[in-house]
Amino acid sequence: MEASQATLAAPDTAGGWRTVVADYVALTKPKVQSLLLLTTVCTMEVAGDPSLGLIALTVAGGYLSAGGAGAVNHWYDRDIDALMERTADRPVPAGRVSPRAALVYGCVLALLSFVLLASTVNLLAASLAFSGFLGYVFVYTIWLKRRTPQNIVIGGAAGAVPPLVGWAAVTGELAGMPIYLFAIVFFWTPPHFWALSLLMKKEYERVGVPMLPVVRGEAETRKQILLYSILLYAVTQLPFCAGGLGMIYLVSSLALGALFIGGAYLLYRRADRRSALRLYLFSLLYLALLFVAMVADVKL
Repeated sequence: MEASQATLAAPDTAGGWRTVVADYVALTKPKVQSLLLLTTVCTMEVAGDPSLGLIALTVAGGYLSAGGAGAVNHWYDRDIDALMERTADRPVPAGRVSPRAALVYGCVLALLSFVLLASTVNLLAASLAFSGFLGYVFVYTIWLKRRTPQNIVIGGAAGAVPPLVGWAAVTGELAGMPIYLFAIVFFWTPPHFWALSLLMKKEYERVGVPMLPVVRGEAETRKQILLYSILLYAVTQLPFCAGGLGMIYLVSSLALGALFIGGAYLLYRRADRRSALRLYLFSLLYLALLFVAMVADVKL
């Protein structure tokens, strides 16, 4: 009888551990990170011929830094996350991870990132990754998110740091090209996130977060999405105009940019949730394909 009871209890224990591990992984926002890490790896390939070991170490350091920022964000935003349907089941507001544990976890991950990158890659890459952590936590999460509709515009700089980290990891310095790549991600962030915020307007309004659709209205948000999409289109031409990338990238950036602007224009004219969702999903594919095109241009 005791043996059978132990056998029956084992799955619960295993399930409990799986839940704990899944929650702490969720604190690092892995879905968001996947695209950031792709831009890091692609930038490294554009910068030179990094070894697999260097790529792995840089990706690990970048994940720890961005993951630490995500965990601290979970800690700070636990009050509003609990009131929003999309985020109510996150580990902290749901009560599965304590706020203190999330905060300590995030800070430890950031520290581990700096130590790992500084000791195995270089100090510049470590410092840039840490600046991304500080920017996301203090500039976006704590300072801007609940104060201004420009939160994602200014705070988006933190999400544009990965290309800088990737370039610094390979070359040990920064130059014009990584700045252009930083600018691409920086100007991509507002139309990408505002498309999502259109879908989340009621929830942001309920918790008092001044996202653009809440403060300026949906019509103005759609207008800003279109304007930023055109601006992004122009910024993506900088790597080619500066002579850093060639025809493969040029053709790809022109085609992808035209599709992005087309989607933004349809959203501007139709003003429906389906168009907002389609543009949001396409924006994810857009950035991935654009950076892959950079690698193809350099390697082929």
